[in-house]
Amino acid sequence: MPSAESTPPSVHEPDPVRPTKDDEVAVAGSELIGGPLGRRALIGSSWWTPVRIVALVAIGMFALGLVQKAPCYNGAWFFGASSQYTHACYSDIPHLYQGRGFAEGLVPYFDKLPGDMDYLEYPVLTGVFMEVAAWLTPGSGSIQHQEQWYWMVNAGMLMVCAAVIAVCVSRTHARRPWDGLLVALAPAYLLTATINWDLLAVALTAAAMLMWSRGRAPAFGVLLGLATAAKLYPVFLLGPLLVLCWRAGKWREFGQAVGGAAVSWLVVNLPVMLFAFEGWSKFYRFSQERGVDFGSFWLIMALNSSHPLSTDTVNTLATALMLLCCVGIAVLTFTAPRRPRFAQLAFLIIAAFIVTNKVYSPQYVLWLVPLAVLARPKWRDFLIWQACEVAYFLGIWMYLAYTTSGDAHKGLPTDGYHWAIAVHLLGTLYLCAVVVRDILMPERDVVRRAGDDDPSGGVLDGAEDVFVLGAAAHPPRHAAHFDTPPVEWGNGRDPAGGSL
Repeated sequence: MPSAESTPPSVHEPDPVRPTKDDEVAVAGSELIGGPLGRRALIGSSWWTPVRIVALVAIGMFALGLVQKAPCYNGAWFFGASSQYTHACYSDIPHLYQGRGFAEGLVPYFDKLPGDMDYLEYPVLTGVFMEVAAWLTPGSGSIQHQEQWYWMVNAGMLMVCAAVIAVCVSRTHARRPWDGLLVALAPAYLLTATINWDLLAVALTAAAMLMWSRGRAPAFGVLLGLATAAKLYPVFLLGPLLVLCWRAGKWREFGQAVGGAAVSWLVVNLPVMLFAFEGWSKFYRFSQERGVDFGSFWLIMALNSSHPLSTDTVNTLATALMLLCCVGIAVLTFTAPRRPRFAQLAFLIIAAFIVTNKVYSPQYVLWLVPLAVLARPKWRDFLIWQACEVAYFLGIWMYLAYTTSGDAHKGLPTDGYHWAIAVHLLGTLYLCAVVVRDILMPERDVVRRAGDDDPSGGVLDGAEDVFVLGAAAHPPRHAAHFDTPPVEWGNGRDPAGGSL
């Protein structure tokens, strides 16, 4: 009997999936760094592990994003009405340093602000993040100098978040660490990372997904609650988790997740709710009162109608559309031939929330990138979607340049901006359609093609179904021909006998 020292590592752990084995785009891209990994390459014998490489690439790309903002840092944020738009380097961060009272030392939620926005309109944990950055910003010098410092301090903190996101995605699917490169190299990620403070919530959500994949339901709940205390969207992940746990009968773990989320959210929010309720509730009131805004199909309708819908009507219709999407995802979950992967439904629910919302800001793509990578780690589809998002990123700034340049009209006119909105909405819907196809035809799912069930599913991975509806009890026979042998669910091996 061989000793533990003489036993090859592959006996204990399944081989990692290599994208350069079967992803055409990854194969072509790898030629820039020497080509695909050879079958005789020594894996795991160097300090340069996949996760470390992904983290360093993410930091490097984030730094390039800071360079892209250099024209604004050097003056466009402060001088000229449209120059920050023509250079496509706008950021909320420097403008809100003075606009939300941080320059004067006002306490978020407790101190009333002068002007139209009477209190900070961000959730509590994001407000704490902004306040910590203000503490670290030197209070001497001109206001321009302070705003530059404030942006740099926030950028440093957000860079940490970006690295955490890339690492968490690399480790969530244990056999697919290289998928983290999709996050690290995402063009829209580079361009939008420092527009706002969204990366904080994205990092907490990515960490929560990692904890769930490791079967740590309470930790998942705690992190998801903290993410929801930073941004509203993460709470929607509990919906897909509910229907998946229902189908698999994992009620105990779902209860632990909900309990952990509720406790951590209350720990952050309750003190502010009790002592500064009006300031605390500003985020929720602002979300309801805010009119139709950039990036949404509602804006196209409003600008092309002689009688645009009221804000209340849009709120009602958007809610109804979101509920309809939730019902559709639930039906898909219970009737799919295989139980969908958690990441697939997580992506679909957040995409539905964004697409039906009355605003689709350019930085919202940050919410979707990690979930998209876990749901559909295929370079071609990912880059198609990213191209659409980059087109919209340029479109919105060129449109704002057009509207702020007076008679010069430098930029993209209204009709052109409507096309930009349509492109990025269609890009998101395209990726949703591919994910839905993977759910209905699991043999097309690149994650399951190697025989895995749900590597990000934690207790759901390989679990038996206890509640299904309709077609789930009788999986359809698809007419499409596939070259690979039938998938053996849950064995964790490549049916072709090697790594992908």
